[in-house]
Amino acid sequence: MSFQSFGFLAFLAVTVCVCRGSGSTRMGGWFLTAASLVFYIAGAGWRGLAVLVLGLCVSAGAVRYAERTASVPAGGPGGPARRDRDPRSRLVFGLAAAWHIGVLAVFKYSGFLTGGLLSVPWAPLGLSFFTFQQLWLLHETAAGRFHPKRWDELLLYGFFFPTVVSGPILKPQSFFPQLEEEGFLRPDSRDIATGLYAIAAGTMKKVLLADHLGVIVNNGWARPGNLSAPAAWLVILGYTLQLYLDFSGYCDIAAGAARLLGFRLPVNFNSPYRSLSVGEFWKRWHITLTSFLRECLYFPLGGSKKGPARTYLNILTVFLVSGLWHGAGWTFLVWGGLHGLAQIAERLWGQRRERLPVLVRWGLTFAFVNLAWVFFRAPGLGAAGELLSAAVTGGLARPQAWLLEGLLTRETIALGMLLPALKPWMNILRLFLLYGVSLAVVLWPRNALERAEDFRPAVWRCALMALGLSWSILSFSNVVTFIYSNF
Repeated sequence: MSFQSFGFLAFLAVTVCVCRGSGSTRMGGWFLTAASLVFYIAGAGWRGLAVLVLGLCVSAGAVRYAERTASVPAGGPGGPARRDRDPRSRLVFGLAAAWHIGVLAVFKYSGFLTGGLLSVPWAPLGLSFFTFQQLWLLHETAAGRFHPKRWDELLLYGFFFPTVVSGPILKPQSFFPQLEEEGFLRPDSRDIATGLYAIAAGTMKKVLLADHLGVIVNNGWARPGNLSAPAAWLVILGYTLQLYLDFSGYCDIAAGAARLLGFRLPVNFNSPYRSLSVGEFWKRWHITLTSFLRECLYFPLGGSKKGPARTYLNILTVFLVSGLWHGAGWTFLVWGGLHGLAQIAERLWGQRRERLPVLVRWGLTFAFVNLAWVFFRAPGLGAAGELLSAAVTGGLARPQAWLLEGLLTRETIALGMLLPALKPWMNILRLFLLYGVSLAVVLWPRNALERAEDFRPAVWRCALMALGLSWSILSFSNVVTFIYSNF
């Protein structure tokens, strides 16, 4: 069930009403769990659900074993209790983690690892996000930093419908305590206003900007060797903007839907394209993934405590894993490796880089991110090289007409009928408006979620949001799936 559909809006409205109208928070939680399972089945069917439920049982079994075999000696007068783990629980947690990694490898990487000799033709929806979330649960429980109070809540943790498809990846400590808070399933007027604003803003980012940028990106990638240099750069920049607006739009909608249920999701984006370094970029981009990799991979590898050489190796390992998590292909490994090498280079550059003007640091970072995204989007290394070659040697001819084919077609026809004098300028007008508005959105000092927190209903604000949301809803028939649902 896609977020950008009438079906989802109806599903969300019914779920919110039923959960809020339940006799108790406990009963509302059961309704929410049932709704989340219905949402997943509608999007992925029973066999995807069966695979993930089996993985959830493995996690629950490991956590339950550790809880039953843990001794809890007194922590001293007035002090916290300390839980001592049975040495065998470490093996149990390791086997549970191996299960999740193995399932992910079978469904997602068997073709890549065997050179195409063996592959599974389908994969459960949201498997990558589900796997990392379960690994985070096992990691925190094994370390003694978390233990569930109610076992039925593990099912909601695994299938919470705003996040089950494309995240954010929820750390146990950011999820379970909220289920016990007074506001859970009892949102106040501020929560409702914030939630509705976030849903509207995310939908507009996805439908009105990301999908239209995707038209240019897809047209360009279909014929990369035929692009002039300006056209190639439009494709490169277009994907940079599309990916952010698409994924952050999803996260805005997810945060808004959760807020209508009295639940706050962690921030997953914080204006990443305003970053002044690649290291800062990863503190602002896909924040929950960065947090997971730092806590569950970088720190266990030794972090930065074992000397520079080991630190650089750990950084490179983390980003190669990040690349491979996004997709089974050499292009994703190259993308991850480039980001790892860039962070190593920034560390070696040190304080000398900080003395550069702010605009220069931003320009270097933004240019690098744009070029690295080429490998993320490319169907193969050869295609990536072809597009980058066109960007340098493609000549200065203006972008070809076929690059804009299908872009804002209905809007262009309507505007041409209303203002015939604009017809000769329609191509440049379309590009200027689409790229100009997109850049303004991604570089604006306050992002959508920050504005949502401060949103106060007013006639002019509501009118603008209603207009944008209506335009988005009228465009639902041409909407494509969220990019990150493929990962």
